[in-house]
Amino acid sequence: MEAKLQSFLNALLLFSLCLSAAGQTCTNHNFASNEVFAACVDHPVLNSFLHWTYHPSNTTLRMAFRRPSTSPNQWIAWAINPNGLAMFGSQALIAYRNSSGLPHVYTSSIDLPSPTMQQSRLSFEVSQLSATYSNNEMTIFATISLPPRMTTVNQVWQEGPMAQGSPLPHAFTGDNRRSLATLDLLTGSTTAAVDSVLRRRNIHGVLNAVSWGTLMPMGAIFARYLKVFKAADPAWFYLHVACQTSAYAVGVAGWATGIKLGGESAAVQYNTHRNIGIALFVLGSVQVFALLLRPKKDHKYRIYWNIYHHSMGYSVIIMSIINVFEGLKILSPDNKWRRAYSGVIILLGAVALVLEAITWFIVIKRRRSNSNKFPHNISTHTAKVENRV
Repeated sequence: MEAKLQSFLNALLLFSLCLSAAGQTCTNHNFASNEVFAACVDHPVLNSFLHWTYHPSNTTLRMAFRRPSTSPNQWIAWAINPNGLAMFGSQALIAYRNSSGLPHVYTSSIDLPSPTMQQSRLSFEVSQLSATYSNNEMTIFATISLPPRMTTVNQVWQEGPMAQGSPLPHAFTGDNRRSLATLDLLTGSTTAAVDSVLRRRNIHGVLNAVSWGTLMPMGAIFARYLKVFKAADPAWFYLHVACQTSAYAVGVAGWATGIKLGGESAAVQYNTHRNIGIALFVLGSVQVFALLLRPKKDHKYRIYWNIYHHSMGYSVIIMSIINVFEGLKILSPDNKWRRAYSGVIILLGAVALVLEAITWFIVIKRRRSNSNKFPHNISTHTAKVENRV
């Protein structure tokens, strides 16, 4: 009776997968050992495939994880995480080619923030563990004894480099970050992971790109160019203050998010991005509090305050733009986002160049006009325009 029930369940699984099988490349694969699996799934990233047969009678999972285009200097891994969709806590099967050119496969419990991927026992029993390597395709075979009623598993798969016969850490961005999903062993349906950390990293990136990377340069443009136009006085000043204070407020939120993310990922550090971010927060805070010490326009120390304010402001803007691109490098989003931000910066730069030429023309023309009218005096209005902040 149990054999008939198992055959019926396997047939039902095959039937439920038949509609989607036409779009799967894994269904066309034949193993050299002629082993046949009840179901398979194409992983959405890292060019890999999982084949399996689930036996409800004894809750065992017979599986094969294969990855074409695996170079001799790469390792591959497939894991189940009983605790959730994450790398930490996963129970992994790892394989690579050893110094003799033969595939070596073992188990490793990934239970440290900075895993060494050394051989260790798993929280469930694994038997018939083996691996093959042919035509640059590595395949891991295993039979896993699952806990009762665990018909949906959190699966994680990875690939990484080798050095001196030992696996090195894999990348923590791009497809390596997205290689996890739930898998229903009975229906074959998969659900991509909702990466809460990645979502917070994206929020961090958006906050900083909008604040430090966009509003801050816009505020500087208002202050440098609009004040030359008489009709824009004093509107340019309020626009400048509004942009810079908004940029600082949103930027502090982005900075705080980044600090929290850094504290949660002690194993992965981006020193350049972090150090620039800390410097931006310090310099931005000094700029804001320096407004409380701003001398009056006719004060003898006002010119020194102006020099400090301008040099510090431009330094913050340059560092902000650099750090936004550093963040994009870390997040590795679609190229459209990098192109979009590059377009914003190019547009702001083009506007600044045009306004630079226009305002210089206006200032020079105004100086000549005032010089002809008052050859022995400096125009009070010109001095006011050039010194106001």
